Amino acid sequence: MMEEEMQKLLIKVEKLTKDNKLDLSSDEDLSIGIMNLISIEEHLFFTAQKTGKDSYYTLLNEVRKMRTELMGRMIKEYEGEVWCISKHLLSASMRLMEVGTKQLGQGNSEDAAALFTKSYHLYSLFWALRWNMTTPDTLHEGIEVSVEPAPSRKKHKNMFSKFGELVKKAVNCCKEW
Repeated sequence: MMEEEMQKLLIKVEKLTKDNKLDLSSDEDLSIGIMNLISIEEHLFFTAQKTGKDSYYTLLNEVRKMRTELMGRMIKEYEGEVWCISKHLLSASMRLMEVGTKQLGQGNSEDAAALFTKSYHLYSLFWALRWNMTTPDTLHEGIEVSVEPAPSRKKHKNMFSKFGELVKKAVNCCKEW
């Protein structure tokens, strides 16, 4: 996506948020909630398997219904498997964030930073798909996935970092409009 197109989209998003027609802070909170529901589904599955108690599958199904309903608020129209791609982007982002946090706790700050970068890239790609900013046709253009910590990754721009910049500017859970 060209820089000019991203700027236009950012201006449009800012106008919609100022006019209270778009509440991205609630959407960000909802996306994090969906991430956690996906994790709950996974934990219920593993608990059912480890304990042999099928009642956990009943709970899993109820959580899945809730997650599906809430995903419907985020992904209203989609083609192909964008719904599932979006779900897995959120899930993978959450998992990489968790592994990064564990690495940070073990004193592996460089590894943690690389994992956090990947997590944020996936989260930004979720938003890019949600906002129809990218298609499979444009995804291959100029992607370089950086695994370097924050200070050195600013040296080059790639599609992930451009999406990330847009998400930083547009999605802010701490703004109360």
